[in-house]
Amino acid sequence: MFKRLKNCHNVQDMRALAKQRLPGPIFHYIDGAADDELTYRRNTAAFDDCDLVPNVLAGVETVDMSTTVMGQKIDMPIYCAPTALQRLFHPEGERAVGKAATKYGTMFGVSSLATVSVEEISEIAPGPKMFQFYFHKDRGLNDALMQRAKDAKFNVLALTVDTITGGNRERDLHTGFTSPPRLTLSSMISFATHPMWAWNFYTKPKFDMPHLSGHVSEGTNLAVSVGEYFSTMLDQSMNWKDAEKLCRDWDGEFALKGIMSVEDAKRAVDIGCTGIMVSNHGGRQLDGSRAPFDQLAEICDAVGDKIDVICEGGIQRGTHVLKALSVGAKACSGGRMYLYALSAAGQAGVEKVLGNLRTEIERDMKLMGVTSLDQLSRDNLRYR
Repeated sequence: MFKRLKNCHNVQDMRALAKQRLPGPIFHYIDGAADDELTYRRNTAAFDDCDLVPNVLAGVETVDMSTTVMGQKIDMPIYCAPTALQRLFHPEGERAVGKAATKYGTMFGVSSLATVSVEEISEIAPGPKMFQFYFHKDRGLNDALMQRAKDAKFNVLALTVDTITGGNRERDLHTGFTSPPRLTLSSMISFATHPMWAWNFYTKPKFDMPHLSGHVSEGTNLAVSVGEYFSTMLDQSMNWKDAEKLCRDWDGEFALKGIMSVEDAKRAVDIGCTGIMVSNHGGRQLDGSRAPFDQLAEICDAVGDKIDVICEGGIQRGTHVLKALSVGAKACSGGRMYLYALSAAGQAGVEKVLGNLRTEIERDMKLMGVTSLDQLSRDNLRYR
């Protein structure tokens, strides 16, 4: 395992190893997106239309890649975005990611649909933590989610606002992916050809989503697709008044995850948010929508001096991070980049991908002729 992991030098190497290790339905749940997956591909391709312009002779022996985002000091300008169902990908799930994020001094985002509790994560990952909040129809569940995140001393609450209904994730329709996995003839064949995954999943403690247990059966005891869960369990009447009340009730660092327009960015400032994630949910919701990097400049111009702007989506390289920060983002975040690594090798995989990105960012800062992130600006960029 470790020889193969040693040869994973980038996110795509991790993706290839994850594809080997995971049954088809599980891999394609991570890897897939909505409709024709145009937005998914554009999320990364957008960075190709922007070139870096380096300076030289800048004395770059020592560089500082730390930043502060939503009040949290992190040692590198990229953090682990919240993602669901992580024990489907590796038996350690969020435990592995939390420990790796702590080792690299960065923030760990934990989903409402996590498979390890916020209480346990708080004990094993003492660094900065974000709790990602889904606004359910069940108000008792909403209250419980917020209270548990408060009691576990999470630093940031992030309300996801782009899942008002499930995206059309056709790969999941083709593979029959559900949570927990539903046994069908095709899925059993896929599980049988990946015996280590099957052994880990069926012999480890029962799959659970502890933040939902006691409130809903869907996703834990009753198999559903993620799209079906969003469409049936989340409150489609959620509006700006609800977001403002959540911000007020949380009474701390509060972000909206899934902002893509200037108008919405301005409203986030108005309701008291301290951060926004410019994100299209990894291309998994509205196909044909803009890439976060394509929208970043106009959003930063409108609100970048009032609120922390995070670029989330398509990040695979250190140069992608530096381009986003040059436009005006305070930090970047990503999900697939560490989920591939988690699937490939657990905690060691996540540490490897974070280490690769940290090395790339440090090297690229030196090649850019900057010693701290605040020296980056649009003067460093040219668009094709």
